[in-house]
Amino acid sequence: MTEPLRVLLADDQTLVRTGFRLILGADGIDVVAEATNGAEAVEAARRTLPDVVLPDVRMPETDGLEATRRILAGAPDAPRVIILTTFDLDRYVYAALSAGASGFLLKDVTPEQLTAAVRTVRTGDALLAPAITRRLVQRFTRQGGDTTALHRDLASLTPRELEVLGLLARGLSNAELAARLHLAETTVKTHVARILAKLGLRDRVQAVIVAYETGLVSGGEREGAEPTAD
Repeated sequence: MTEPLRVLLADDQTLVRTGFRLILGADGIDVVAEATNGAEAVEAARRTLPDVVLPDVRMPETDGLEATRRILAGAPDAPRVIILTTFDLDRYVYAALSAGASGFLLKDVTPEQLTAAVRTVRTGDALLAPAITRRLVQRFTRQGGDTTALHRDLASLTPRELEVLGLLARGLSNAELAARLHLAETTVKTHVARILAKLGLRDRVQAVIVAYETGLVSGGEREGAEPTAD
Protein backbone atom coordinates (compact mmCIF):
# COMPACT_ATOMS: atom_id res chain seq x y z
CA MET A 1 0.00 0.00 0.00
CA THR A 2 1.34 3.42 -1.00
CA GLU A 3 2.09 5.70 1.92
CA PRO A 4 0.18 9.01 1.96
CA LEU A 5 1.90 12.19 0.92
CA ARG A 6 3.40 14.17 3.78
CA VAL A 7 3.03 17.95 3.71
CA LEU A 8 4.37 20.80 5.84
CA LEU A 9 2.27 24.00 5.94
CA ALA A 10 3.91 27.34 6.74
CA ASP A 11 1.73 30.42 7.06
CA ASP A 12 1.28 33.00 9.79
CA GLN A 13 -2.49 32.99 9.28
CA THR A 14 -4.20 30.29 11.31
CA LEU A 15 -7.29 30.22 9.11
CA VAL A 16 -5.21 29.61 6.00
CA ARG A 17 -3.37 26.70 7.59
CA THR A 18 -6.60 25.23 8.95
CA GLY A 19 -8.34 25.46 5.60
CA PHE A 20 -5.46 23.92 3.70
CA ARG A 21 -5.06 21.15 6.28
CA LEU A 22 -8.74 20.20 5.95
CA ILE A 23 -8.58 20.25 2.15
CA LEU A 24 -5.46 18.12 2.02
CA GLY A 25 -6.69 15.71 4.67
CA ALA A 26 -9.96 15.16 2.81
CA ASP A 27 -7.91 13.99 -0.18
CA GLY A 28 -5.78 11.58 1.84
CA ILE A 29 -2.74 13.86 2.16
CA ASP A 30 -1.16 14.07 5.63
CA VAL A 31 -0.16 17.43 7.11
CA VAL A 32 2.74 16.34 9.31
CA ALA A 33 3.62 19.78 10.68
CA GLU A 34 2.61 23.44 10.65
CA ALA A 35 4.75 26.55 11.03
CA THR A 36 3.94 30.21 11.57
CA ASN A 37 7.15 31.60 10.08
CA GLY A 38 10.05 30.58 7.87
CA ALA A 39 12.43 29.70 10.68
CA GLU A 40 9.88 27.29 12.14
CA ALA A 41 9.34 25.85 8.67
CA VAL A 42 13.04 25.10 8.21
CA GLU A 43 13.23 23.37 11.60
CA ALA A 44 10.02 21.43 10.98
CA ALA A 45 11.20 20.31 7.54
CA ARG A 46 14.40 18.91 9.01
CA ARG A 47 12.51 17.21 11.83
CA THR A 48 9.56 15.70 9.95
CA LEU A 49 11.04 15.17 6.44
CA PRO A 50 7.89 16.04 4.47
CA ASP A 51 7.45 15.27 0.79
CA VAL A 52 6.15 18.76 -0.01
CA VAL A 53 6.41 22.11 1.78
CA LEU A 54 3.79 24.82 1.27
CA PRO A 55 5.21 28.12 2.61
CA ASP A 56 3.63 31.53 2.30
CA VAL A 57 6.08 33.90 0.62
CA ARG A 58 5.67 36.61 3.26
CA MET A 59 5.95 35.59 6.92
CA PRO A 60 7.42 37.20 10.04
CA GLU A 61 11.05 36.71 11.10
CA THR A 62 12.05 34.57 8.11
CA ASP A 63 10.07 34.82 4.88
CA GLY A 64 9.14 32.00 2.54
CA LEU A 65 11.93 32.82 0.11
CA GLU A 66 14.71 32.43 2.69
CA ALA A 67 12.98 29.36 4.12
CA THR A 68 12.94 27.80 0.65
CA ARG A 69 16.66 28.40 0.22
CA ARG A 70 17.47 26.88 3.62
CA ILE A 71 15.20 23.87 3.16
CA LEU A 72 16.64 23.02 -0.25
CA ALA A 73 20.28 23.84 0.50
CA GLY A 74 22.52 20.80 0.45
CA ALA A 75 19.75 18.28 1.05
CA PRO A 76 20.04 15.24 -1.25
CA ASP A 77 16.45 14.19 -0.56
CA ALA A 78 15.01 17.67 -0.13
CA PRO A 79 11.24 18.05 -0.26
CA ARG A 80 9.50 19.82 -3.09
CA VAL A 81 8.44 23.39 -2.34
CA ILE A 82 5.33 25.15 -3.64
CA ILE A 83 5.24 28.83 -2.77
CA LEU A 84 1.90 30.36 -1.75
CA THR A 85 1.51 33.94 -2.87
CA THR A 86 -0.57 36.79 -4.19
CA PHE A 87 0.20 38.64 -7.40
CA ASP A 88 1.60 41.71 -5.69
CA LEU A 89 4.59 39.67 -4.48
CA ASP A 90 5.90 38.63 -7.90
CA ARG A 91 9.52 39.55 -7.11
CA TYR A 92 9.74 37.07 -4.27
CA VAL A 93 8.08 34.31 -6.24
CA TYR A 94 10.54 34.61 -9.12
CA ALA A 95 13.49 34.50 -6.76
CA ALA A 96 12.04 31.45 -5.01
CA LEU A 97 11.65 29.63 -8.32
CA SER A 98 15.26 30.47 -9.16
CA ALA A 99 16.29 29.10 -5.76
CA GLY A 100 14.69 25.74 -6.51
CA ALA A 101 11.00 25.90 -5.63
CA SER A 102 8.98 23.64 -7.89
CA GLY A 103 6.15 26.08 -8.44
CA PHE A 104 3.70 28.42 -6.84
CA LEU A 105 0.00 28.82 -6.16
CA LEU A 106 -2.13 31.87 -5.65
CA LYS A 107 -3.86 31.92 -2.28
CA ASP A 108 -7.32 31.77 -3.83
CA VAL A 109 -6.53 28.32 -5.21
CA THR A 110 -9.42 25.84 -5.38
CA PRO A 111 -9.31 22.64 -3.30
CA GLU A 112 -8.88 20.60 -6.47
CA GLN A 113 -5.98 22.75 -7.65
CA LEU A 114 -4.28 22.54 -4.27
CA THR A 115 -4.34 18.76 -4.02
CA ALA A 116 -3.43 18.32 -7.69
CA ALA A 117 -0.46 20.66 -7.25
CA VAL A 118 0.89 18.71 -4.28
CA ARG A 119 0.60 15.42 -6.15
CA THR A 120 2.14 16.89 -9.32
CA VAL A 121 5.33 18.17 -7.70
CA ARG A 122 5.73 15.03 -5.60
CA THR A 123 6.11 12.95 -8.79
CA GLY A 124 9.07 15.12 -9.78
CA ASP A 125 7.28 17.43 -12.19
CA ALA A 126 7.09 21.19 -11.80
CA LEU A 127 3.96 23.17 -11.20
CA LEU A 128 3.60 25.63 -14.05
CA ALA A 129 0.70 27.99 -14.35
CA PRO A 130 1.86 29.07 -17.83
CA ALA A 131 0.38 32.58 -18.12
CA ILE A 132 1.43 33.56 -14.59
CA THR A 133 4.87 32.00 -14.84
CA ARG A 134 5.58 33.72 -18.18
CA ARG A 135 4.44 37.02 -16.74
CA LEU A 136 6.75 36.69 -13.77
CA VAL A 137 9.78 35.65 -15.78
CA GLN A 138 9.27 38.22 -18.52
CA ARG A 139 8.80 41.00 -16.00
CA PHE A 140 11.91 40.35 -13.97
CA THR A 141 14.32 39.36 -16.73
CA ARG A 142 13.27 42.53 -18.52
CA GLN A 143 13.70 44.67 -15.40
CA GLY A 144 16.84 42.96 -14.16
CA GLY A 145 15.07 41.83 -11.01
CA ASP A 146 16.95 40.89 -7.87
CA THR A 147 17.07 37.13 -8.35
CA THR A 148 19.29 34.14 -7.91
CA ALA A 149 20.10 33.77 -11.61
CA LEU A 150 20.41 30.37 -13.26
CA HIS A 151 23.22 31.08 -15.69
CA ARG A 152 23.53 28.24 -18.17
CA ASP A 153 25.26 27.72 -21.52
CA LEU A 154 22.81 26.37 -24.10
CA ALA A 155 25.59 25.24 -26.47
CA SER A 156 25.24 21.64 -25.29
CA LEU A 157 21.66 21.41 -26.57
CA THR A 158 20.76 20.06 -29.99
CA PRO A 159 18.59 22.19 -32.34
CA ARG A 160 15.57 20.06 -31.43
CA GLU A 161 16.25 20.43 -27.71
CA LEU A 162 16.52 24.20 -28.13
CA GLU A 163 13.18 24.15 -29.90
CA VAL A 164 11.58 22.09 -27.13
CA LEU A 165 13.01 24.41 -24.48
CA GLY A 166 11.67 27.46 -26.28
CA LEU A 167 8.17 26.03 -26.52
CA LEU A 168 8.30 24.77 -22.95
CA ALA A 169 9.14 28.32 -21.86
CA ARG A 170 5.97 29.55 -23.53
CA GLY A 171 3.96 27.30 -21.23
CA LEU A 172 3.23 24.27 -23.42
CA SER A 173 2.60 20.95 -21.67
CA ASN A 174 4.19 17.71 -22.88
CA ALA A 175 0.99 16.81 -24.72
CA GLU A 176 0.89 20.22 -26.41
CA LEU A 177 4.57 19.97 -27.31
CA ALA A 178 3.97 16.55 -28.83
CA ALA A 179 1.09 17.84 -30.95
CA ARG A 180 3.01 20.95 -32.04
CA LEU A 181 6.14 19.05 -33.01
CA HIS A 182 4.35 15.94 -34.34
CA LEU A 183 6.19 13.71 -31.88
CA ALA A 184 5.14 11.01 -29.45
CA GLU A 185 4.65 12.30 -25.93
CA THR A 186 7.26 9.82 -24.68
CA THR A 187 9.75 11.37 -27.10
CA VAL A 188 8.96 14.83 -25.76
CA LYS A 189 9.51 13.60 -22.20
CA THR A 190 12.89 12.25 -23.27
CA HIS A 191 13.85 15.60 -24.80
CA VAL A 192 12.79 17.45 -21.63
CA ALA A 193 14.73 15.02 -19.42
CA ARG A 194 17.86 15.49 -21.54
CA ILE A 195 17.52 19.28 -21.41
CA LEU A 196 17.29 19.22 -17.61
CA ALA A 197 20.23 16.83 -17.32
CA LYS A 198 22.49 18.76 -19.71
CA LEU A 199 21.78 22.09 -18.04
CA GLY A 200 21.87 20.75 -14.50
CA LEU A 201 18.34 21.93 -13.73
CA ARG A 202 15.96 20.70 -11.07
CA ASP A 203 12.73 20.88 -13.07
CA ARG A 204 10.70 22.59 -15.79
CA VAL A 205 10.28 25.81 -13.82
CA GLN A 206 14.03 26.37 -13.79
CA ALA A 207 14.14 25.49 -17.50
CA VAL A 208 11.63 28.27 -18.19
CA ILE A 209 13.75 30.75 -16.24
CA VAL A 210 16.91 29.74 -18.13
CA ALA A 211 15.13 30.14 -21.46
CA TYR A 212 14.34 33.77 -20.63
CA GLU A 213 17.61 34.61 -18.89
CA THR A 214 19.67 33.35 -21.83
CA GLY A 215 17.52 35.20 -24.36
CA LEU A 216 16.25 32.02 -26.06
CA VAL A 217 12.77 33.39 -25.44
CA SER A 218 12.09 37.10 -25.06
CA GLY A 219 9.36 38.93 -23.21
CA GLY A 220 7.85 40.00 -26.51
CA GLU A 221 7.34 36.53 -27.90
CA ARG A 222 3.89 35.06 -27.88
CA GLU A 223 2.74 31.52 -27.31
CA GLY A 224 1.88 29.82 -30.54
CA ALA A 225 4.96 30.70 -32.60
CA GLU A 226 5.61 28.26 -35.40
CA PRO A 227 8.25 25.63 -34.65
CA THR A 228 11.36 25.20 -36.78
CA ALA A 229 12.05 22.12 -38.81
CA ASP A 230 14.38 19.34 -37.72
